[in-house]
Amino acid sequence: MSNRKMITAALPYANGPVHIGHLAGVYIPADVYARFQRRLGKDVAFICGSDEHGIPITIRAKKEGVTPQDIVDKYHGIIKKSFADLGISFDEYSRTTSPKHYETSQDFFKVLYEKGKFTEEVSEQYFDEQAGEFLADRYIVGTCPNCGNENAYGDQCEKCGSTLSPSELINPKSMLSGNVPILKDTKNWYLPLNEYEDFLNEWIIEGHKDDWKPNVYGQVKSWLNDGLKPRAMTRDLNWGVPVPLPDAEGKVLYVWFDAPIGYISFTKEWAEKNGKDWKDYWQSEGSDLVHFIGKDNIVFHCIIFPAMMKAHGDYIMPKNVPAFEFLNLENDKISTSRNWAVWAHEYVEDFPGQQDVLRYALLSSAPETKDNNFTWKDFQTKNNSELVGIFGNFINRVAVLIHKYYDGVVPQGDVNSPELKEINKAAAEISGFLDNYEFRNALSALMNLARFGNQYLQNEEPWKTIKDNPEKAAQSLFVGAQIAVGLAQLCEPFMPFSSEKLLNMFNVEKKSWSEVETQSVLIETGHKINESSLLFSKIEDNVIEAQVQKLEDTKQNNKKTNPNANPMKEEITFDDFTKIDLRTATILEAEKVEKADKLLKLTVDTGVDVRTVVSGIAESFTPEEIIGKQVMILLNLAPRKIRGIESQGMLLLTTKPDGKLSFVTPDDSNVENGIEIG
Repeated sequence: MSNRKMITAALPYANGPVHIGHLAGVYIPADVYARFQRRLGKDVAFICGSDEHGIPITIRAKKEGVTPQDIVDKYHGIIKKSFADLGISFDEYSRTTSPKHYETSQDFFKVLYEKGKFTEEVSEQYFDEQAGEFLADRYIVGTCPNCGNENAYGDQCEKCGSTLSPSELINPKSMLSGNVPILKDTKNWYLPLNEYEDFLNEWIIEGHKDDWKPNVYGQVKSWLNDGLKPRAMTRDLNWGVPVPLPDAEGKVLYVWFDAPIGYISFTKEWAEKNGKDWKDYWQSEGSDLVHFIGKDNIVFHCIIFPAMMKAHGDYIMPKNVPAFEFLNLENDKISTSRNWAVWAHEYVEDFPGQQDVLRYALLSSAPETKDNNFTWKDFQTKNNSELVGIFGNFINRVAVLIHKYYDGVVPQGDVNSPELKEINKAAAEISGFLDNYEFRNALSALMNLARFGNQYLQNEEPWKTIKDNPEKAAQSLFVGAQIAVGLAQLCEPFMPFSSEKLLNMFNVEKKSWSEVETQSVLIETGHKINESSLLFSKIEDNVIEAQVQKLEDTKQNNKKTNPNANPMKEEITFDDFTKIDLRTATILEAEKVEKADKLLKLTVDTGVDVRTVVSGIAESFTPEEIIGKQVMILLNLAPRKIRGIESQGMLLLTTKPDGKLSFVTPDDSNVENGIEIG
């Protein structure tokens, strides 16, 4: 096994924040693995960064009226901070808009081009004459040929889920100008993936049938069985890494060509800062390359990127690609567009100092081989029953009792006590599971050591034996201290914030993993420990209910046909409604109210009488334009004085998108005044 570990985590897309699905499926397992490898003494480069190119970013920028750079700057900052706040220990977190990335990805392309690895193909693509640019699939809308949805995109109909090509759309239109696009010839550079089928079959299908995860192996096998086709590595766009050829103006590298090269360019940035040679990690057989990704990225990391690296000729292939499945939220698929997610940056704000609770909860239900589900109730149970009730309870009892009976000094005990082997056993078990990317089993092995410690203390009862058998009490708390420090050492990859607290509490340094696996004593007799503090705190029902309510509010908001509509007011009964007297009426006179910019004084014919109404509509209407206007009035509203004028009733109005008011009026302008509405 190599001493050098090149670990990558999928580049998060910088058009929105990261959520728990991303954390559970990629970043927390990758961080556990990287931390563990460091504890083994490996030479680790743990690399990631924001993926900042591609069509969704340009679409979002147009929608918000800003530049693509504005979008990626905003979300790169949010994402980077979220990872840091949750203890994701990247050695380098960069971005694909960095100069080093442009240089590296263009150099990579040029090597393939000069080696004749690309084919040049001319194809017809839609072109917007008014905008003067070729249209990416997502910039073309039209009628879906399958379901008739008039707002289907050029690559997919979001109503029926059909995968489409722009040529299949009925009445296609450009999203840039609204015009009908024309078909125009354009040249792009393709990587003939079909030429790499034999290599991929030999390397993965034959070479990794026993050690790659079944979900990854199966998906790759399916792609290869269907046969690979040439794929364009360039696009006609103005946002991305420019194609470094003289006849390629207006073309950029395909986002899935440049994004994985980001792993290399970011490694270069890290290596330059730390006096390392990046080639040791990417071009040396003495390095193990491991990609942590979600299942939707398998094809890119196991077929396209390896084909690119094989075509280049200088790069090693990944040793493993432990892709995870998806995490659902409250039995529903996580969706960024529907805001159905628990966002990392919001969690940190809502649960200050409880980063490890989320890390623990997500690891314990990590979607390793199949989709899994996160619920707030389960999150609460894992915290209260397991972290507080088992792990924290054991640590607290050991520390408190050592302070109570021995003034905070570890008592004398038998260093050959068989219970101490449980620490070594747990370390070995966790190591074995992590070597095989079994994170849930590794976490269970950690918790089993805490359970053992709890049960051991319960059986030994040092709070009782201290009186009549002080030697036995000392022995049990000596063993308890060893297990507590063992937990402090072993929990670091999973719960780094808690590990730091524990190491400080017991006044010890971090040890290597092999020391914890082999040493019987982790804290010496006579060692002074610091004051104890609670590692975890109980999460109350009202805190969880607030999070569930936030999701329920999201669900209700998603039902809105108008996202700008205000929530429904408090329910009323039918009897309440019958008390309301709505009538048709006509405005006879209108004048401004002195020293009141928003108010108009109106004389209104209600059919029942002629009355005065004061209304805050002066910013939307002049007095002259509303005289003779037929309106609707709430007739039986109790009178009230406004600026010394008695107002009798209220007119019905609504607000337009531009903020101006609009009268609610009858369809028929010949309706008599005083007709009841209801």
